[in-house]
Amino acid sequence: MTRRRFQSRWLPAAAAPILAGSLWLTLAAPATGEWPQYRGPDRTGISEETGILKTWPESGPEVLWRAELGNGYSGIAVSGGRAFTMYGRGDGEFVAAYDPGTGKELWRARTGKNRADDQGGGPRATPTVDGDRVYALGASGDLVAVSAGTGEVAWRVDLKSAVGARVPRWGVSTSPLVEDDLLILDAGGPDGKALVALDKRNGKVRWTAFSDKPGYSAPLAATIHGVRQVISFGGTALVSAALEDGKELWSFPWKTSYDVNAAMPIFVPPDKVFISSAYDTGAALLRVEKSDGGLKVSEVWRSRVMKNHFNSSILYGGHLYGFDNGVLKCIDASTGDEKWKQSGFAKGSLILADGHLVILSERGLLALAEATPAGYKEAARAQILQGKTWTMPSLADGRLYLRTEEEMVALKVRP
Repeated sequence: MTRRRFQSRWLPAAAAPILAGSLWLTLAAPATGEWPQYRGPDRTGISEETGILKTWPESGPEVLWRAELGNGYSGIAVSGGRAFTMYGRGDGEFVAAYDPGTGKELWRARTGKNRADDQGGGPRATPTVDGDRVYALGASGDLVAVSAGTGEVAWRVDLKSAVGARVPRWGVSTSPLVEDDLLILDAGGPDGKALVALDKRNGKVRWTAFSDKPGYSAPLAATIHGVRQVISFGGTALVSAALEDGKELWSFPWKTSYDVNAAMPIFVPPDKVFISSAYDTGAALLRVEKSDGGLKVSEVWRSRVMKNHFNSSILYGGHLYGFDNGVLKCIDASTGDEKWKQSGFAKGSLILADGHLVILSERGLLALAEATPAGYKEAARAQILQGKTWTMPSLADGRLYLRTEEEMVALKVRP
């Protein structure tokens, strides 16, 4: 899989499915829309799926299967005819592959030792699928690369030993990013090792950058003013590094209580970045500009209108849809002006597909609403899961994947 380039999502756009040349992927069932990493194909939270069901029976979309996992909040990646997630069970932490049609576990590989804290145990990160490799990062900083077809481990790296990575209070939560031949992670290491790029083929360190406390967000890549860059939201700042060598391009201080900068930054084409944090911190839209042969960043607006706690907002049609703590909101991306708000989901999560918001409440209530700034227009809702549902949905090949701390479910959402 080559470099993922962000597309403008101010208007709906279609993209070709991700292709890979390995024998395993050639033999796998073709996918009409993949979800190979955290927040989907482009890390925007937007699915390529069309024709999804806009009305449901009272019980919700058809349940295709349910699968027992273990503990954790890892998301579900789907690629090459398989679904991948992580969980903790007993004293072990694992990455596993599933048959999307039946929910049968096909293989599992141990990533490290299971851990627990006051917010629950198990892994937090979502696996990243790239060609015939799956990259999985455990809650204690154990990184593994395994075969997507068999689960055989290709290499392992303990980020604590390799770059001095620090495990934050609630566990390592960043999800790996693949760009060309690099695997990029927010490591939170000291002495210029807060952001690290590894060679995806062997796990060797290619470059490190910045010094910051670890946050809980995930890096993204974007091209701004012709410069390909990696944008990282650490514990105290938003920073940008040159893709090829990690050289600092710009930075913006952003302090949040407990260093919980968790929601992923959002690229707003062609030259802006949106960030949001909870604990009464709020949100800001930043503009990246050319300056003296380099780049600088300035604030367009800042407001407490949107305080994303751990799940990110969605940019669509010039508006941002997301959770202001426990209230779902729509705001104008260019001004921060609130367009509407809707309660009842607590600290939920959402993705976007076929012009609609797919909303999952903190306690397993699933809803579908039109993505429009004109008001909250709900099309369907159903109680699907019981228990804490902090993991955002994944959508691929007509199947919607949801999970609690210990169970995964697949729903049929396309005729």
